Amino acid sequence: MASMDAAKESGSAVGEEEASAYSRLLGELGREAQRCCHEVAPNPCVGAAVVRGGHVVARGIHEFWGGLHAETKALEAAAAAGFRPAPGDALVVTLEPCSSQGKQPPCTEAILSSGVARVIVGEVDPDPRHRGRGLALLRERGLDVVVLPGHARLAEVSRHFLHWTDADRLRRPRPWTIAKWAQTRTGQLSPPPEVGEGRWISGPLSLAEVQILRGRVDAVLTGIGTVLADDPRLTVRAPGNRGRPPLRAVLDTELRTPPDARLLHATGLEEAGGEVVLFCRPGAAPARHRDLERAGARVEYVRPGEDGRLSLREVARILYVRGVRRMLLEAGPTLLAAWFEAELVDQARVYTGNVNGGRGPSLAERLARRKLENVAFTVVGDDERLDAFVKG
Repeated sequence: MASMDAAKESGSAVGEEEASAYSRLLGELGREAQRCCHEVAPNPCVGAAVVRGGHVVARGIHEFWGGLHAETKALEAAAAAGFRPAPGDALVVTLEPCSSQGKQPPCTEAILSSGVARVIVGEVDPDPRHRGRGLALLRERGLDVVVLPGHARLAEVSRHFLHWTDADRLRRPRPWTIAKWAQTRTGQLSPPPEVGEGRWISGPLSLAEVQILRGRVDAVLTGIGTVLADDPRLTVRAPGNRGRPPLRAVLDTELRTPPDARLLHATGLEEAGGEVVLFCRPGAAPARHRDLERAGARVEYVRPGEDGRLSLREVARILYVRGVRRMLLEAGPTLLAAWFEAELVDQARVYTGNVNGGRGPSLAERLARRKLENVAFTVVGDDERLDAFVKG
């Protein structure tokens, strides 16, 4: 329970009974929000509620990256139920409301326009770039802001967000990277030739989920091996959100991407695709470079290391500078393994299909060597999905 001194320092005094009630509510909201941790990362898991006379009028949680924030959802739900703010009403939120424009407008704007005059906050934003700014803005506009530090248990509910905002990550920023692959029951990433045309392991429900995931990232990254073997489009199709198609990036050291690759074809009416960026070594295939640019690709030079391979960390840095914050790595076992070895994978999503046998190496050993957090298993049709955060 927050001390009376802490409450007085951060807003009006909160009685012991009231603080206890808020503490219970903040705990509930945090647990509800945590269920969406793999969908919102790297954003924090946030829950909010509109409260009147000790009773919850409406709740909201941040459900997926790029979606409405918890505060906005709670306030909109309350308004839809006919709620009109009165003295004594409060918005309770597990984390300091954001004050900057991102995928969504600042939550401070929604709060100020709602008419709610009191805000109870469970944790201050740990990001030093934003810490305290939302609280200060609300107080400047005359709102009563009470902080009950520790009640929302940020370290338990959103440990991934603490990793995202730690000093090392801020010093060398890179996109939050989700490694996604499908495997057979024995761990191979390619099925037997007679299954799924030798390409598909996952069932239709899993494939639909991947489209949704593509619509919730800033970039999809693959390797030249996948381009040459599968000729993918990497577009977003229904049921994914085609309104903000991700950038499509290929690691192609020697610039072997064919100018007529399907990746470079115009998108159809039922799909959406972002810009195509090809990463290669300086001076690779000048004639093909020109042909690829004429076909619509952007070619980016990255100096290779002593092993002749492109620096994955430099590729990640360039993508971050280009505005990529959440990235999906859809590649073959070689590139996936390299990304793991470089300790650049933050999250894994693995679909295990109802298929035995298969071809190629398994990533099971590499994944087993990593410390996994927030591990969750979900049945998706005939497949099983693993979601987890990956520690180095």
